[in-house]
Amino acid sequence: MKLFWVDLRPWRKDLATTALESGADALFVENAERVRELGRVTTVAENGDLVPGKDVFEIEIVDKETEEEALRLSREGLVIVRTGDWTVIPLENLVAQSDRIVAAVGSAEEAKVALTVLERGAAGILLATDDPAEIRRVAKTVAGAGEEVPLVPFEVTRIVPVGMGDRVCVDTCSILADGEGMLVGNTSSAFLMVHPETLENPYVAPRPFRVNAGAVHAYILLPGGKTAYLADLAVGDRVLVAEHTGPTHDAVVGRVKIERRPLLLVEAKAGDATVSLVLQNAETIRLVREDGTAVSVAALAVGDRVLGSVAEGGRHFGVAVKETILEK
Repeated sequence: MKLFWVDLRPWRKDLATTALESGADALFVENAERVRELGRVTTVAENGDLVPGKDVFEIEIVDKETEEEALRLSREGLVIVRTGDWTVIPLENLVAQSDRIVAAVGSAEEAKVALTVLERGAAGILLATDDPAEIRRVAKTVAGAGEEVPLVPFEVTRIVPVGMGDRVCVDTCSILADGEGMLVGNTSSAFLMVHPETLENPYVAPRPFRVNAGAVHAYILLPGGKTAYLADLAVGDRVLVAEHTGPTHDAVVGRVKIERRPLLLVEAKAGDATVSLVLQNAETIRLVREDGTAVSVAALAVGDRVLGSVAEGGRHFGVAVKETILEK
């Protein structure tokens, strides 16, 4: 998740209100009390949640020496970097060596460059503008700057009922779209894309905020390449939602429902990679085809191709680690 900060020095209430309504993560101000009168959001100020010179540093990159100073400061906290003519090369050098670089920008175009340099992008941006509309444009740019997840087609090799068990519905605070889904798997080395409940059904109304994701033991892919057990998700957590073309965005968990239901095991392969997932055995649970259309597990057949993702296996508290781990 990329940071979206807005620079409100000097103070303007209309810009602050727009920033809050646009989902800014933090406001850089001279007096944090003014922000607290408007709403709850992280403040960067001498009397704020993050203190300049202690938690956050600002530096203008003018030569190699200031570039090295920015790297040194990044070991102590987040560093807001400015380049006089908005040169990309110094930003690339910093992003290549640190994940604590926040780029100072003045437009959505500059924000897009900062968030995509070297493909990984800066940790976030600090926007300075006099235009409320520009704040809204940059907010959309940041929201669309999620990590890209390489999706591959898996061929279904086995579908078998496995009896009763506990499954997890992940109810998000977002309206999800057709062709999106969460990446879930029995192991941390491969995931299947599970479609949200966006489609009409004669028996139940759509729940476009919901993904009936799988059994309690399954891993779900989170932002930043981390994973969590479905059973461990809680209100306020962020999960990764992928589009069938690869781009992703975050969604906030609003509720987790664990209920006992009949379960179904789906296994599939893509080259040497294999994936499996235990899902609820019901027609409203769907995987995603290559073209983004949803296919119900009730209609799924051996030989069908569905989307998923392959990752390096091995996790320690949800973080990928390089060690010998065999998951079956």
